[in-house]
Amino acid sequence: MPYLMTSAPRPPKTPGLKGRAAISNPGSRYDVLQRETIDDGWFQAEDSTAVKRVHIRRETVKQIISQNTSPDVPFERSINPYRGCEHGCIYCFARPSHAYLNLSPGLDFETKITVKHNAAQQLEQQFQAPRYQCKPIMIGANTDPYQPIERQYQLTRALLNRFNTFKHPCSITTKSALIERDIDLLSQLASQQLVHVYLTFTTLNPKLSRLLEPRVTAPQRRIQTITQLREAGIPVSVLIAPIIPVLTDHEIESLLEQVAQAGAQQAEAILLRLPREVAPLFTEWLTQHYPDKADHVLNQIRDTRAGQLNNSDYQQRNIGLGARASMIQQRFQLAKRRYQLNQALPPHNCDIFQAFPQQLSLFD
Repeated sequence: MPYLMTSAPRPPKTPGLKGRAAISNPGSRYDVLQRETIDDGWFQAEDSTAVKRVHIRRETVKQIISQNTSPDVPFERSINPYRGCEHGCIYCFARPSHAYLNLSPGLDFETKITVKHNAAQQLEQQFQAPRYQCKPIMIGANTDPYQPIERQYQLTRALLNRFNTFKHPCSITTKSALIERDIDLLSQLASQQLVHVYLTFTTLNPKLSRLLEPRVTAPQRRIQTITQLREAGIPVSVLIAPIIPVLTDHEIESLLEQVAQAGAQQAEAILLRLPREVAPLFTEWLTQHYPDKADHVLNQIRDTRAGQLNNSDYQQRNIGLGARASMIQQRFQLAKRRYQLNQALPPHNCDIFQAFPQQLSLFD
């Protein structure tokens, strides 16, 4: 066990760590007792003032494809090769999922990463199941499949190898230029209408980006990634997410203009939402880095969420409510049309799927 359960009080909050967005490490909502970190050989005990290092745990999964039934999510199936995300985006809606591991959605989410080391092998087994039906699968719906540890573990590349060999359609969502490493596989998939890539942007301001999403590829570098992918014939859509009132909403037009010039074909947007533990973490971050704007930002978020910081209603959670949310949507749609970011991506091809390809030796 990585933690010793005690009734001791928590250590004081860390005032901010280099390369990390979360300022504190609040407990999981499933905690019955308080906890105290000990050195068990996996999560090393650390000085509270030191830079938090990344710690890895291997997980052997019995299945890798997750099913989605949310009506506002445009895919039915997804794969997440990692739990937690070193990118550390303070606004990330996936942070609360770390509570299911009895870990904190705060610094733990950024520094204690689970690697599903047998993800590609399990995908292969599910593809070959007698009743399996081919439908597009989203890679990275919860955490980024190209976060920094992908350089070492290459789970996403192994998955793409499977998709390529079995001729199965997929999509990828990422904030990382590391995806350029896999252009060889992505271009093969694209030539058979088997892949879409979604690159996510929040801001073009490098200083703000470094604070909001400390280990994400710099915004201008991601702009270059769009061009690299498009030159290889890979369909690219851009997701402006999240749009943060006061902090980033003024960038909508300039951001869409730049991604269009880089070659993006399509754009969508999601308004900031702060579910469960994300709200206090974001509020803490905001107070630390933008104390003069904190109240204004939070009040504007409430204006788009019927007086709350979050609205989980499926029909409203991505676009918000009220006059300010409506104005943001109108500006986005106008800019989207102006820069011709309303092109349809080539439809996924489900007709060439092969459950038993001949050359399985091509794996990895």
